Amino acid sequence: MATDSNVTSCGFGSSDLRLPDELRGPLLSHLQTLRGRYLQRGWAGRVGFGSRPAVIVIDLAKYWLDPGQQIGSSLDAVVLATRRVLDAARAASVPIVFTTFAHDPAEPPSPHDRKLRFQFPADAAELFELDPRLNRQSTEKVIRKRYASAFKDTNLHTMLTALSVDTLIVMGVSTSHCVYATCRDATDSFRVIVPREAVGERCELMHEVFLLDIDIDLADVTNVDDVVRHLSEAQGQRPLSR
Repeated sequence: MATDSNVTSCGFGSSDLRLPDELRGPLLSHLQTLRGRYLQRGWAGRVGFGSRPAVIVIDLAKYWLDPGQQIGSSLDAVVLATRRVLDAARAASVPIVFTTFAHDPAEPPSPHDRKLRFQFPADAAELFELDPRLNRQSTEKVIRKRYASAFKDTNLHTMLTALSVDTLIVMGVSTSHCVYATCRDATDSFRVIVPREAVGERCELMHEVFLLDIDIDLADVTNVDDVVRHLSEAQGQRPLSR
């Protein structure tokens, strides 16, 4: 995998999309102040963990993880944090779902294609294979999606409700796009938990702002250690079928 020699100070991202050093401290401080003001207005309550968790890993494939790709960036820290949660989920027999992009050269263009003009090589399919460090098992479902949200035009909601899942742990990329959209669609049906070290974004500013928005309005943003501890206490559940 290609590497980026100028990873942002947050441990991941694209060097040309990082916050200037002189702005990072004041910005993060301001975001904390904003969170406090939202708390005073009754936002950012905690949903907590339920008793039937599932894990979803969003788009941790080469196209997002290789800085040499059009929308790729250095996200090794996110992959490693995600693997920690996956190991705990597997030990607890918690259902795990992965997503990647449903690349199809024959798909008709959409209006959104005008916003981002993808530059795919002829053999693009391999770009959307999951990172092998995730150690995906044959019993762990892979959803190939066309849209930002893992719920849109897929059977994810049906699968989760069939398993009586009440808590969805969301990890992957990108914080401001597919992670955010998935949390948005999940929040009316499930308790949503986001381990902060296990989500990432090519742009440091977008990551921090959207992570705050997720924590205020959509999910509990917590740390990986907390999630691993809760998973270790989870009851065994049957895995999702392929």
